[in-house]
Amino acid sequence: MILHVASDGTGDFRTVTEALEAVSHTTGPATLYIHSGTYRERLTITRPDLTLIGDSPEETILTYDLYARMPQEDIGKLGTFRSYSCLIDAHDVTVTNLTFENSAGKGTDVGQALALYADGDRLVFDNCRFLGGQDTLFTAPLPPREIEPNGFIGPKQHAPRLTGRHYYRDCYIEGDIDFIFGGATAYFEHCELHCKNTGREVNSYVTAPSTPEGQTYGYVMEGCRFTSDCPAHSCYLGRPWREYARVALLHCEIGEHIREEGWHDWNKPQAHETTCFAEYENFGPSSDIKKRPDWVKSLTPAEAALYARALVLGGTDHWNP
Repeated sequence: MILHVASDGTGDFRTVTEALEAVSHTTGPATLYIHSGTYRERLTITRPDLTLIGDSPEETILTYDLYARMPQEDIGKLGTFRSYSCLIDAHDVTVTNLTFENSAGKGTDVGQALALYADGDRLVFDNCRFLGGQDTLFTAPLPPREIEPNGFIGPKQHAPRLTGRHYYRDCYIEGDIDFIFGGATAYFEHCELHCKNTGREVNSYVTAPSTPEGQTYGYVMEGCRFTSDCPAHSCYLGRPWREYARVALLHCEIGEHIREEGWHDWNKPQAHETTCFAEYENFGPSSDIKKRPDWVKSLTPAEAALYARALVLGGTDHWNP
């Protein structure tokens, strides 16, 4: 089944919301072709075996503008996990050639503002853009427990924690604070990861993983580019949202905006023993592994081979996106 969405009325539906409602009553693979346009819709995708295809990431834009600090009667604010522009809560979803955006503004002004909340297994994003400020891309699941009361309030607060596998290929992801975060096993290949300038001494943290204890892989970034409009040495590659965080960077270009130490421990010295921030054959102005803290791992060739895409994403079903 292929349905066309066009805001000018030339397709089967004018809105993505209407098209998602139509396919929700069907089974088997389905494709939504979303033609050029800016679709200001807050979307929830619960239909598995679904493909979304845009004309191009510059021309097909899914956008909304909720943010964590918005006033809300129940707990006083909206909170991080109700701020999403799009929620994918399904398995086997593939997205190509479009943009997910949260246009609320800088994290320093509005707090967390998710462009995409991605919760599912075998999710693929090919040639997509993710635009936002703080917490642009959440790769679920949530950690097992909140640190602050009502910290997880939102659609999956009480749901079982499923660690999914995500594949991001040739994508552009931007933000300022912790703009890629969560507990999924996620493989980023040939992506551009862009830190935005907030005018602060520390402008950005690219990743904030919450990899569950005992999980073999968290984030793996192969052949990616870390870019920015920030001053030199004003950003970090990542910090541990939870103590078993895992990130591996292989063959990545690391720009001058990254601080020479690369990684921050989020003032959790105990995490030095439990996190795994690892690097292999990176290059660029801020890639010198010798300037990293002693708790950051320099991979050997044999260890780096264990981060091949087939091993990271394969699982028991031998998934090969």
